[in-house]
Amino acid sequence: MSLRARFDALAAAPGPAPADLDALWSDLAPVRVEEMLGSWHGGDFDTGHPASALLGKIGWHGKRFDSPLEAHPLICRGQDGVLYANTAAAGGGSASLWDVRFRGEVTATLVYDAMAVLDHFKAVDGQTVMGIMNGKLEPVFGTADPYYFWLEREA
Repeated sequence: MSLRARFDALAAAPGPAPADLDALWSDLAPVRVEEMLGSWHGGDFDTGHPASALLGKIGWHGKRFDSPLEAHPLICRGQDGVLYANTAAAGGGSASLWDVRFRGEVTATLVYDAMAVLDHFKAVDGQTVMGIMNGKLEPVFGTADPYYFWLEREA
């Protein structure tokens, strides 16, 4: 089964196992910071992680990376339908992009400014990345479990 087919199956599955998500992650290619620049819309894998409920509540749409030092992890859709950078939610909405070693590989990683949380990215294909959020998640989400999500590049 191709990487894309595996990704699609896990993205559509109710309650995919973290071991299956980790297996997919290990087969994906790292990405560089420059490859993440631009606007992305996102979603998550249905693992029941509390981050999913929080992001749904604030109307999370995706992320925008204007430059390595100007990243907006919480692009949300307001009640008026307009997208905006939500800098108030989840302890602050500003971040930067760095190449960081995670699970033995260097890959583009979003480093949040206001909390000890990291979003690591690997390529599914030229338009889609898988993300794993880790760090000190328990103070924010009540669990230390990683949060698995995805981003697709916007045109």
